[in-house]
Amino acid sequence: MLNELIKLKNQAFKEIKKSGALKELKKLETKYLGRKGEMTNILRQVKDLAVKERPKVGQLANQIKEELQQVIKNIEFELQQKESGVKESATVDVTLPGDRPCLGHLHPNTIIQQQLEDVFARMGFLVLEGPEVESEYYNFEALNIPATHPARDIQDTFYLTKPGLVMRTQTSNQQVRAIEKYGAPLRAIFPGRCFRNEATDVSHETTFYQLEGLMIGKDISIANLVAVMKTLLKEVFKREVKVRLRPGYFPFVEPGFELDINCLICEGKGCGVCKQTGWVELLPCGLVHPKVLESGGLDPKEWSGFAFGLGLTRLVMMKYGIDDIRLLQSGDLRFLNQF
Repeated sequence: MLNELIKLKNQAFKEIKKSGALKELKKLETKYLGRKGEMTNILRQVKDLAVKERPKVGQLANQIKEELQQVIKNIEFELQQKESGVKESATVDVTLPGDRPCLGHLHPNTIIQQQLEDVFARMGFLVLEGPEVESEYYNFEALNIPATHPARDIQDTFYLTKPGLVMRTQTSNQQVRAIEKYGAPLRAIFPGRCFRNEATDVSHETTFYQLEGLMIGKDISIANLVAVMKTLLKEVFKREVKVRLRPGYFPFVEPGFELDINCLICEGKGCGVCKQTGWVELLPCGLVHPKVLESGGLDPKEWSGFAFGLGLTRLVMMKYGIDDIRLLQSGDLRFLNQF
């Protein structure tokens, strides 16, 4: 048996070293080391040997098997280099310029959000973050949205399996949290992601970005709101932007308005983004409802304020002329590499 192993070893080494291609090498590996290979057949005969001979034969067989595996591995590497066109004598010219690594960059949502944060910071506003998984209390009840209000319809809100928790539908969830923590007077913005069970189209998406703003002080009026909004839009678009206020109902403000901007995609002529109206709904706004102030522990007879919910994603679309909101969350590098 020992002589058979040595003979098999010499024969295998001779054939393997003559291999000129990877396919040929793989066939030889199967021939000698495969499940039905010659080495396996010999090892199966060890059980029939005398007890004293088994250790010697087994030890030599394992040693030969390891040597064959190592030789095959070395020759496989050499053949791979040869077939890929890399020669052993190839050298690296260190004076040649290297390959520039592919670097990431900011998403357009992040670019505009950072610009807005900078504008508001210069106007004395705090920049605060809040939870995306929110309690029904801060997302609805503290904002004067009772359980019977349509905004709490299960078709619009993502409810979690744990009772009382939702994916926040608006960054307004931070209003009462901020009042409770900082009191009044207060100037703060709350940027971040929101989630609604929307029917997606060119101007609606299930995941989108908002920037909530809140100012509380003495004798705050609509004039303060309009002045802040015009300053904001002028800073973002680097030009005057035509705006309009329409009456609107929002439970957490009274009176409430819709602030629209002239569509910058079509310059007010009418397109798919503005639904052929020439105007794009940018943000709901108004004076903070007395019940919201009370939820935060403030006396509405002493304090007043305004609040707004800026459609950050829609502002991005206006800034860069993007005509389909779904592109922003698509992860399509052909789109994102333009920024």
